[in-house]
Amino acid sequence: MSCLLALAGAAAPFGQGQPPAQRPVTRPTPPPATAPATPGAQQPPAAAKPPATPGEPSEATLGLPVYPSSQFLASYDAGHGQRFYLYGSTATFAEVVAYYRSVLKQRGELVFDEPATHMFEVGRFREESMGFPPGITVKDYTWGGMAGYPNPKPGAKPSRFPTVVQVVPAPPGTVDSRR
Repeated sequence: MSCLLALAGAAAPFGQGQPPAQRPVTRPTPPPATAPATPGAQQPPAAAKPPATPGEPSEATLGLPVYPSSQFLASYDAGHGQRFYLYGSTATFAEVVAYYRSVLKQRGELVFDEPATHMFEVGRFREESMGFPPGITVKDYTWGGMAGYPNPKPGAKPSRFPTVVQVVPAPPGTVDSRR
């Protein structure tokens, strides 16, 4: 099996957009009472998603979940009308993998021990119509004492990401069935 996690450092230039529209002020309602979580139950992180970056696709557009609080870094042409999207996360490799295991309801596969790289395939790879298999790849950029993946956006915080997530949706018009 082949796994590719792009290491390109270029980011799309920031666009000159209009200021965001103001939203009406509403008072938050208290959350409903819930039963306490059972030990060992995995809860997704409660961190808020930062504001969208110009050109950042939504989860609805991707058809795949994006780790909460991750930052969109860039997207690249994968060939055959397909793109892949890179997101940086300040969460640990283990936290990101646990999140995707919970959300995708699959174990995925650790494809490399050093540096740790974990893949979650979400569709069948069709060589004639795809450049990459649809799925999510998580890579640890702190392995071997590395400081993390450099943030390609000059002056942006954080300056490095311990974990990078590559999201590869299926090309438009293809069926994702694994059957």
